[in-house]
Amino acid sequence: LASGARRLVAFVIDVTIVYSILDISTGGMVANALNMTLWASSEFHYSIAFAVILLASHWLYWRVTGVIFSRSLGQKILGIAIVKVDGDMVTSEMWDSRAAGKILYLIPVLNLYFGVYELARISQRHTHQSNLDLRVGTIVAHSSSLPPGSRRHIK
Repeated sequence: LASGARRLVAFVIDVTIVYSILDISTGGMVANALNMTLWASSEFHYSIAFAVILLASHWLYWRVTGVIFSRSLGQKILGIAIVKVDGDMVTSEMWDSRAAGKILYLIPVLNLYFGVYELARISQRHTHQSNLDLRVGTIVAHSSSLPPGSRRHIK
């Protein structure tokens, strides 16, 4: 089973990938999603628009990479795989739920609380499941440790 530290590093890699693509494609304008001065101004709607773009892009990234690869690129780099509790392939609806649940970790201040809380849950449970994993019905494991029948859909 994947440790909280490995999962955290995979998450950081994923966020870096998505943010870098958005940063390049918007000419650096996506940074306005985190610009507190702009949020406090009469032009705050630009921050809202970029925040929506940022969150929607992450959701889409996690959903699409999950459906295609059965894991994100960060998880692939670190050799992590996501499977249902019974070892079967995660469904499209489950990827939707996982991607939506991960958005919470992107919201400043809330991400600190929920991130620490979830890492504590991962380390306390013998299944290494976060609350999101329990809610969706998934297990995060080292892909090489899975039985061949559970690995066939993982790319």
